[in-house]
Amino acid sequence: MKISSIHIYSSDGQRRDLNFKSGLNVITGQSSTGKSALCEIVEYCIGRSDFIVPEGVIRDKVSWFAVIYQFEHEQVLVAKPTPPNGGASCSKVMLRRGSKLEAPAFNELATSTDDDTTVGLLSRLLGIPENQTSVDIEHSRDIYAANIKHALYYLFQKQGLVTNKEQLFYRQNEQYQPQAIRDTLPILLGVSSHDRFELEAKLRAAQRDLKINSKKLEQARNAIDTAHEKAIELHSEARVVGITDSAPTADVKEIIDALRWTQSWKPASVPDDDGARISRLEEELAKLRKDRRDVQARADSARQFAKRADGYESEASEQLDRLSSINALPKNPDTGEWQWPFAERNLALESPLAVVLLGELKSLEEELRAATGQRPKLDAYLAGLTDSIADIAERIRQKEAELAAAISANEVISQMGSRNSAAARVVGRISLFLETLLPTDERSRLEAENRRLQTKVEQLESQIGADDSDDRLASILNTISTYMTRYIQEFEAEFRDHPARLDLVKMTIVFDRAGRPVPLIRTGGGSNHMAYHLSALLALHLYATKNNCPIPRFLFIDQPTQVYFPSEQVYKEADGSVQKTEKDADLEAVRKLFELLLKFTEKEVPGFQLIVTEHANLRDQWFQDALVEAPWSKPPALVPEDWPQIID
Repeated sequence: MKISSIHIYSSDGQRRDLNFKSGLNVITGQSSTGKSALCEIVEYCIGRSDFIVPEGVIRDKVSWFAVIYQFEHEQVLVAKPTPPNGGASCSKVMLRRGSKLEAPAFNELATSTDDDTTVGLLSRLLGIPENQTSVDIEHSRDIYAANIKHALYYLFQKQGLVTNKEQLFYRQNEQYQPQAIRDTLPILLGVSSHDRFELEAKLRAAQRDLKINSKKLEQARNAIDTAHEKAIELHSEARVVGITDSAPTADVKEIIDALRWTQSWKPASVPDDDGARISRLEEELAKLRKDRRDVQARADSARQFAKRADGYESEASEQLDRLSSINALPKNPDTGEWQWPFAERNLALESPLAVVLLGELKSLEEELRAATGQRPKLDAYLAGLTDSIADIAERIRQKEAELAAAISANEVISQMGSRNSAAARVVGRISLFLETLLPTDERSRLEAENRRLQTKVEQLESQIGADDSDDRLASILNTISTYMTRYIQEFEAEFRDHPARLDLVKMTIVFDRAGRPVPLIRTGGGSNHMAYHLSALLALHLYATKNNCPIPRFLFIDQPTQVYFPSEQVYKEADGSVQKTEKDADLEAVRKLFELLLKFTEKEVPGFQLIVTEHANLRDQWFQDALVEAPWSKPPALVPEDWPQIID
């Protein structure tokens, strides 16, 4: 993407055209003729709604601005009106596309779209892939997509910036912009690839599908568990009202089969009361609860016994250890047998104290061996009691469901006057239950789908986790830093003998000098700062072009040779004059700067577009060939003097 031409319109329909070519383009002339405003016009026509064109003649006399951008296979015209009534912004745009466009006549100017559409179109034509900025989960800023406006940081070096040692990129000093540069430059340099964006999109879709399927699976499991209890209740009700006489069972499948059989029920003469069944169920339930209490009491006693046994074993072990220490006492040196050290004779195993201690030691060993041998039997006994308690609890739950259903059915019989009416109602409820019953294979299907989606999510997370973006970005920045170091050497700037690197975190240039690094802010000399700025941008554009990165192939540089004049006043008085340039400037430094820029557009990045606005002028033919127009004065200038004032 390059700039083919810039056009401005007066309120009465006059038009001023500026045509640019690939390579080096120079606009030189007097101060306050509109040279520096070209950057703001281009930015305004790339999709920036804020109207930042300086106050004065341009705002007072220009009613429309237009820029024709050249892409590889087509041109795009973007035209925008001056904000009405002295406004500070405008987002309305006139947009045209074609293989070869001409500037529209004044009466053809009419807005048809907006800045967002313009930014989207230019971003696609530039080749910016679908993307999203990478933001760590602990950070609060939003995720967004990089677009052409995030390339503007590298397209403009304005007068106050080109020699600024505290700021490297355009708009870097504005709020939120430094983070935007850190977020989007890796995308523009090809670090965050389209493949990663697609993988992240697939991961989000897979995670969403997994969440939905997991919810369905949970609902299915709950429905199946609820259906089992409901089936038991309905089966009990069916028995109460006489629809079926099949015995209750713990097999849910058998219960559901019995419920399906009830659909063939026909009214018949049946007894009107079933109080005996309710009494029987209550008795059975009471017996089960008593059994559970008895088993629970035995389990509690066994646990208390085990606890006391543990205490006894612990105490016995300690006592055994103390008594066993007797064996560590000295032996008789003559016989080699254990001896009692406090006896008057050499060997006193028959002393009363020794007999007691040795007997206690033997007794403890036998008791401890017996207690330890009973431990596996005690554990098995406790495990059996625990299983019995769980089994009784399940049977109690089923009996409670049967009892509740029987009571409910009897209440219905009482309310409806006959068992046949109650039976018909129960048959209807069973029919509805069977219609809504989840197929037995549905849970299996959902579980299989859940496993498949979980595997898919893990695979995508693994692919994304294997991303080497940080290493790739470091490699790219190292390459750019190598280019930058070479350009600094060609400028013969200070610290040219030390490797320079582009620090994206702090957004500055750092020289790795032995002992300690030197950042841009701690360097001196306006000419050095200008050399560092241009070296960084030329290196970045060299890498972008070589690797086909989606960054426009043009760069605006505003008044770079000011550093080669004795003062700003002398520089402004040059007025685009060859004679004054040769008289007041460091002529060799000026010529070397432009020779380096020309070399960049002809040899290193053939066709790259450099647009330089200047006060200096050189008589060299190659420099004169780079002039867009004759040096601007008053007149001529960007805005002709005879244009009328805009009347709001």
